[in-house]
Amino acid sequence: MLNSYTSCHHLIIILSTDHVFLLCTIKKSRPLLQIQKQSHTDISAMKTCCIFFIYLAIILQHCFYFSVSSSSPLLLPLSHSLSTSKHSSSPLHLLKSSSSRSSERFRRHHQKRQQHQLPLPLSSGSDYLLSLSVGSSSSVSLYLDTGSDLVWFPCRPFTCILCESKPPPSLTSLSSSATTVPCSSPSCSAAHSSLPSSDLCAISNCPLDLIETGECNNSSYPCPPFYYAYGDGSLVARLFSDSLSLPPLSVANFTFGCAHTTLAEPIGVAGFGRGRLSVPAQLASFAPHLGNSFSYCLVSHSFDSERVRRPSPLILGRFVEEKEKRVGADDDHKEKVEFVYTELLDNPKHPYFYSVSLQGISVGKRNIPAPAMLRRVDRNGGGGVVVDSGTTFTMLPAKFYNSVVEEFDSRVGRVHERADRVEPSSGMSPCYYLNQTVRVPALVLHFAGNGSSVTLPRRNYFYEFMDGEDGKEEKRKVGCLMLMNGGDESELRGGTGAILGNYQQQGFEVVYDLLNRRVGFAKRKCASYWDTLNQS
Repeated sequence: MLNSYTSCHHLIIILSTDHVFLLCTIKKSRPLLQIQKQSHTDISAMKTCCIFFIYLAIILQHCFYFSVSSSSPLLLPLSHSLSTSKHSSSPLHLLKSSSSRSSERFRRHHQKRQQHQLPLPLSSGSDYLLSLSVGSSSSVSLYLDTGSDLVWFPCRPFTCILCESKPPPSLTSLSSSATTVPCSSPSCSAAHSSLPSSDLCAISNCPLDLIETGECNNSSYPCPPFYYAYGDGSLVARLFSDSLSLPPLSVANFTFGCAHTTLAEPIGVAGFGRGRLSVPAQLASFAPHLGNSFSYCLVSHSFDSERVRRPSPLILGRFVEEKEKRVGADDDHKEKVEFVYTELLDNPKHPYFYSVSLQGISVGKRNIPAPAMLRRVDRNGGGGVVVDSGTTFTMLPAKFYNSVVEEFDSRVGRVHERADRVEPSSGMSPCYYLNQTVRVPALVLHFAGNGSSVTLPRRNYFYEFMDGEDGKEEKRKVGCLMLMNGGDESELRGGTGAILGNYQQQGFEVVYDLLNRRVGFAKRKCASYWDTLNQS
C-alpha cells in the first residue's frame, strides 16, 4: 500500500527540431495522509497549471515545426553577374573574359604548390550571386561556389590587392550580435586545414593547463586568423558566428569568415562544397532536410543580359515527389521531369569537390570513350570530373578534347568556313562563319551509372553571335563550340581531370543529393521555374 507521494514541482519545456519534451522536477516526498488533507483547491490549481503548460508546449512545437517542416524546401533567387553589370560588352569580349577566367582557374589549380599549402579550391565563383545576411547587417551578394567549402564576407575596413579590373566589393560590417569562434572549436580546425585545436589554442596564447583540460573555449582565446586560397586569389580572415537570415528562417550560430584583406577577390563567397563550414553542412546541423540536398536551375542566357533578368532558382531541400516530377504552367500542360543520377566519388585530396565519373562523350552517333583519369579518382586525389558552379566552361584533358573537336569539325567544318580570326579573340575553338542554317551534331555526356546519360541542348555547347559589331570588320554570323582544352594529362596529375562548367549546366535542374551521395540532372524551363515553384 502506498504511503508516500511525489509531486511535480517545476515543469520544464525542452524544444528540439523534432520533439517537445516535458520534464518535471520532483518535489520532496510527503506522507500520503498529508496529501489527502491537501485542499481540493490546491490540487485543482496544480492540474490547471499543468494543463496550461502542456497546451503551451503543443503550440510551441507546432510553431517550431512549421518553420522547418520537412515538406517545405527553401527557395532562394540566384542572380547572374550579367544582370547586375552596368557596362555592356560585345559577345566576343564576354567570351574572351569568360574563357580566360575558366582556363586560368583550372590551370592554377594544378600548379605545384609549396608543401605546407593544401590543394586549392577550383575558384571563388564568378557568375552566379546569392544574397545573404548575418546578424543585423544588411544583405550582401556572394558568389555561389560548389567548388569550395567556406562562407566569407568582405568586411569594413576592406583592402583588395590587384582588384583594379574587378567588380566593386559588396561590403558588410559585423553586427553587435557576432561572436568570435574559440580556438578549440572544430570549425576553427576546419578553417585551418584540420590543424589540431591544441596548436591553434597555443597560437591564441591560451595557457597550457587550459589547453590540457580543454577549457580554451571562450572569446578570450579566439580562433587565429586563417589563410584561404583559390585558384586565382586568396584572403586572410577571422572566424565569427552569428544568426544567418534565410527568410523565413533564422539559423543561429552560423560560422563565417570576415576578411579585411584579399588578393584579387573583391566579392565574398558562399561555399556549397562538401566541407564542414559550407552552407549545406551548417544547415544540416540545424534542419537536416535543408542541408541534405540542394539544387539550382540556371537560366539559359547565351551572354544576353536581358535573358538573365529572371532569377535562377536555388532550392534547399527537396519538394515532395509529385511536385518534383510534375511541373508546368497549368494542369493541361504538365511536364513529367525525370532526374538522371550519377554517383559521387570520394576524393581524399580534395574532399570538398563534387566529383563524378565520366565514361565518354557522344558527338552525333560516335561515342568517344573518356580516358581512365576521368572515370575514377585515384588515391592521390587525381582525376574525376568536378561539377562546378563557379567555372563557366567545361574543361577537358587535351587528348580527349581534341578527339571531340575532331569529330565535331568533321561534321560542321566540311560545310562551313573556319573562323580562324575569331578564335584567338574569343578564346574558343573551333569557330565557324555561318552563311546558312547550320546542322550541329548532338552532344551527349555519358556518366557512370545505368542510363546516366545527359543530352545537352544545342545552345549549351554551340554559341552563335554576330562578329564585327564594333564596325572595324564586316558583320558576319559566327558559331563556336563551347568546350575548352584543359591541358595535357601529365599536367593534370594530382588534380581534377575535368570540370563540368555552369554554361553546360544551363537549362537543367542540377541536384546535389548529399544523403544518397549522388548528383542528378533534369531538363527544365528554368526561366519560368521560379514562378512555378512559388505557385506550388
